[in-house]
Formats: sequence, C-alpha cells, structure tokens
Amino acid sequence: MPVEVRCTTDADGYRCAVDVSDATGTSHHTVRVSRKDFDRWHRKRSAEELVADSFAFLLEREPKESILKAFDLSVIRRYFPDYDGA
Repeated sequence: MPVEVRCTTDADGYRCAVDVSDATGTSHHTVRVSRKDFDRWHRKRSAEELVADSFAFLLEREPKESILKAFDLSVIRRYFPDYDGA
C-alpha cells in the first residue's frame, strides 16, 4: 500500500503530511514528531522514513481508515505498546 510522506520542520521537530492510498481511495493524516521522539527513534533515518516505517507498522495492525487523522508519533505506543520507532 503506497504511503507518501512530506515533512517540514517546526519549532519542536517535524510536522508531516501522510497520504495512504489503496484501491478504495486515499486517507490523509498529519503526524507531529517532536525533536525528542525523532532523536529517540530515527536510527539514521530521515523524518520521512521514520514516519513511513511507523505507518507500515500501523498498517500491519489496522486498516488505513482506523488510523487517527492527526496525532503525535509517540501516541502510537498508547495503542500498540510494542511500537519502538518501527
């Protein structure tokens, strides 16, 4: 399932626009990545790669329509305790 991520920097990290497409359409999401979360989870990846990998993690567990429309990256752990930056 194609996932397109575009991030811009802001005062505390990144703000990323994410589009997830499949045969039924496209869902749009906004993900905030704090500097702290980026430093903890990036593992030499760009913010775009971190968010794309995080969406791959989410899409293995739920349909795109169930993913929150706007959230902080760290919120994933609230729903999936095994998440560790994908």
